[in-house]
Amino acid sequence: MAYHDTYRFGAHAVILNSESHMLLMKRTYGNKGWSTPGGSVEPGETIHEALYRECREELGLEVQSMTLTGFYYHSINNSQVAMFRCSLPEDEEIKLSHEHSDYDWFPIDELGEIQRIRARDAIEFQGDFISRSF
Repeated sequence: MAYHDTYRFGAHAVILNSESHMLLMKRTYGNKGWSTPGGSVEPGETIHEALYRECREELGLEVQSMTLTGFYYHSINNSQVAMFRCSLPEDEEIKLSHEHSDYDWFPIDELGEIQRIRARDAIEFQGDFISRSF
């Protein structure tokens, strides 16, 4: 890759509830699929700043207990994604932005293959950083 080539770089959160179900949000744009909270890292931002900003925008909440668990290359859209295991403040409600129409908590086994792998990597993280390509 040359210096002037472009690719996407993002930061996303794996957030579990008390039943170990993962939070996904339904997008109102693109393919309108379900995705983890997070998004693109803007020029001048760190990955931590980007994740805080994106989650605050998308969930109306501040994520907590951020642990970077892996980096994933997605060939379908030439992107790198940093995944963090996070939690949400107790007793606060999610307030979706216009970017998402719904949210739900999904059992890990019901996720698509890539989401399931990234979720398990985050859940099972013991300090050995993961890097994968899809």
